[in-house]
Order: sequence, then structure tokens, then C-alpha cells
Amino acid sequence: MTSKDPATHWNLGRRVLDLTGGPRIMGILNVTPDSFSDGGQFNTINLAVAAAKRMRDEGANIIDIGGESTRPYADPVDADEERRRVLPVIERLAADLDIPISIDTQKAVVAREAVAAGADIINDVSGLQGDPDMLDVALRCDAGVCIMHMRGTPQTMQDDPTYDDVVAEIAEYLTERRQDTVAAGIDESRICLDPGIGFGKTHEHNLQLLKATDRFVALGSPVMIGHSRKGFIGKLIGDKQADRTAGTLGVSLAVAAAGAHVIRVHDVKNTRDALTLFEASGGLGSRKA
Repeated sequence: MTSKDPATHWNLGRRVLDLTGGPRIMGILNVTPDSFSDGGQFNTINLAVAAAKRMRDEGANIIDIGGESTRPYADPVDADEERRRVLPVIERLAADLDIPISIDTQKAVVAREAVAAGADIINDVSGLQGDPDMLDVALRCDAGVCIMHMRGTPQTMQDDPTYDDVVAEIAEYLTERRQDTVAAGIDESRICLDPGIGFGKTHEHNLQLLKATDRFVALGSPVMIGHSRKGFIGKLIGDKQADRTAGTLGVSLAVAAAGAHVIRVHDVKNTRDALTLFEASGGLGSRKA
């Protein structure tokens, strides 16, 4: 693996996100009935808009809006339903928020219409591979793109995931997907990489990937880590039913210290407070701008 200097900016087309001085917080807003942690909480436009504004006020740098659950074994949603869920929320927020909006989707038509409605980022858990039209949409849309690694699909990804070397294989995958995306005509400055915590990995795989955050940062693109409230946290603390907020914060601080650029979380306020105190007490070290 060839190492590069860590990224300092992420080009989102209409704006550029500064990544120096510590990680940026992406607040999760699922407008779904069945997401694993917050499904059904924001299933009206007004509730979703209010939640996004609250996360902005609490310190979110990006709002990530999803209209289809990608939890293990979740039922897929058709494009019309996904658009019905996300587009009115994006349209409202694009007029009111001064921070980037991300669309969490695997469908090219949803991505295209979301960017037209005001989204700045296409966040695709399939690495721009789940829909044959997604790469072309990403090329034509003036937006950032996040390429994530997932083994299989949400319906199959946890069926005995195996790797010879999970860190090396996923680093190679992300490098190759970035090369393919650039070859298609998308500027490398628009690309963010995500190792896909919980997507086709065992609990031990997740821990190995988190411990190797610095290796993904060394690939030279912005790196996103999405670990919030996931099952491996309950496994580690020995109680699958326990509140996972503190465990999520622990991981957030670890990956921040290792150089992660974007931390995708449900609990924005506690994450912002934890990062503020972590930085003030020297936790970010040489990352501090």
C-alpha cells in the first residue's frame, strides 16, 4: 500500500469542507420506519427538519439523510418510496441549513434527484457499485462522493463474512474503487473513503479495521468512520441491550486520534462535547491546526 499525506479538504462541488484541526461530525438522520437505532423517530417532514436543525445547533458539520435502512437483513425499499421519504426533507433543509447535506442511498435516481434538491454528498454503502447508473450520476452531479466497502448486500452481508487479512483487503478495495472512480472522470478531491464498519464484518473484523484507521488515512483521501451504536459495541461491553452511547464515544475518540476526517454518529452533542475536551487536553496531538 502506497502512503500519501492525509487529506486536508473534501471538495463537495458547491463548497469545500475543511478537514484540518480534527474530525468533522456527520449527524445521522434516518427518515425510515426500520433503521436499527432510530427507525420511526423522524418519519414526518417536520420532525426530520427539526432533528436536522437540532443536530446543526449541537455541532454537526454535515447532515446525512437516509430513506432506506441498511441494517443487516433489512427489506429493500423501491425508489419511489425512498424519494418520497427524503426529497421533501432535503428541499426544506437546503433552504435553511448552512452546512452540507448528504444523501445516503444506493440508487442512482435518488442520488440524482437529491443533489438537484440541494444535497452536497452522495454517500453510497455499495461503493457506487449497487446501481449500474450510479457512477455516471456521480460524474454528472457536482457533489462529493463517499465510497464504502460492503461485503454482499444488507440482506447477505452478515452471512459468515470471511477475510484472509481484513485490513489489507479493504484498503486494496478502496484504493481500486477510487482508481476506477477517477478513471470515470470524477476528480479525486471529491472522493471520501469508508471501510464500512459493520457491513459484512464480524465483531473482530470491526475492531481490526478501527485499530487500522491510520492506514486508511494514509491512502490520502478523506476517511469516514461510521460506528455509531453498532452491534460490536454491545458485544464488547457484554450487554447487547445496553445503551451504546458511551461505547460510541470511546470509538469516536480513538479514530479521531488516529486521523479520521469524518465521524458519522447519531448523538451529535455528546460527540462534539467529547471531541472538544479531547482536543483541549491534548488528545488530537499533531492533528491540531
